[in-house]
Amino acid sequence: MHPMVKPALRRGWRDLNTVQFGMAPAHALVLGPMDIATGGLLALLDGTRGLPLLRDEGDRMGLPEGHVDTLVERLAESGLLDDATGGGPAAAALREKEAVMERLRPDLAALSLVARGPGADMERLTARRTLRVQVRGAGRVGATLAALLAGAGVGQIDVRDGGRVEPKDVTPGGLPAESVGERRDLAARRAVRRAAPDRPPRASASPAQEEEPGFSLVILAPRNGVDVHAPDPADAEHLITSGTPHLYAGVVEGTGIVGPLVLPGETGCAGCLDQERCDRDEYWPRLVAQWRSGRRHRVEACDLALASTVAGLAAAHALAFLDGQLPSSAGARWEVSAPGFVWHARPLGPHPACPCAATGEDNEERTTPEGGEPDGTMTEQHPASSSSRTAHAARRSGTWRAHV
Repeated sequence: MHPMVKPALRRGWRDLNTVQFGMAPAHALVLGPMDIATGGLLALLDGTRGLPLLRDEGDRMGLPEGHVDTLVERLAESGLLDDATGGGPAAAALREKEAVMERLRPDLAALSLVARGPGADMERLTARRTLRVQVRGAGRVGATLAALLAGAGVGQIDVRDGGRVEPKDVTPGGLPAESVGERRDLAARRAVRRAAPDRPPRASASPAQEEEPGFSLVILAPRNGVDVHAPDPADAEHLITSGTPHLYAGVVEGTGIVGPLVLPGETGCAGCLDQERCDRDEYWPRLVAQWRSGRRHRVEACDLALASTVAGLAAAHALAFLDGQLPSSAGARWEVSAPGFVWHARPLGPHPACPCAATGEDNEERTTPEGGEPDGTMTEQHPASSSSRTAHAARRSGTWRAHV
């Protein structure tokens, strides 16, 4: 192990005995009390020395026996410590690719803020390279979203769509102008390859393995505004039955939508959304039938900035899920509309009339804590700023504890 204070967090001394790591409240921590010698030892935790050498440095600085190990242990417990050699064999192989690492270093730094354990950030980064994600839809949102995922290190991105690229599909970060007239899916796949830091590692398959592994996530990013606003449950029926997680994203009439992230059998799906709308509005089925059967819109109201914003947020939610977290789109649709551009969440719970089985007793046991109240992640959603302030207010200062 080569201990390293996470370089993503800027360091500053609040006083002679207290050091603050980080600026933003979501991840900033305060460490103290700390003497001058221990503060000097922090400067040596840069990933270039192993523990034996650090212990020798501690002895030369006159620190008590075991002080180095105690400091390293407490930094690790606080989520401030990384391991410059951690992550396993796959991480070691990735470090050999200097050009790839230079591309992915900002992503690795961001992962270090949410992956608390030493070396956990490299583990997650290398795990991304083995994942398969499918993006259905290669319009202004889908093509950009697919390229973002590839650029962030996701190994295999399969883009599906029909037709040919039109001038209105061209976006910075998505389909380029020179792809106009080409098959939309092929052009999007080329954009994905251009965005990727390198070729993903080949999966080792046994001779008996005939089928490709399933997708870790499927993202539905339709170009048709009706499919964004009122997703057809039939389009995701096979995803529900196969247990494949899927995320919705798109723009309809100047409104951007991200979510829900559907975990089959656990969270609300497109069928639950449709049933809920039928409960609220008796005319909903009639409206949807007219929208679907009417003359197709020649031009969708999908401005470039909003489409890029939706693609970015959807990619962030997808990456959080792929990295093992549960983003707030699980059980909610995040929406933002022009001209105010204020994000708000519309909670979406499992509907008892939906055949997706998300309201089963097993799921209730999983999502309801002992106190009897539903888990906030699955039911009621709040903007990130609200939850950040709540978490910030709950922090307390103290020895080896954090506050901002």
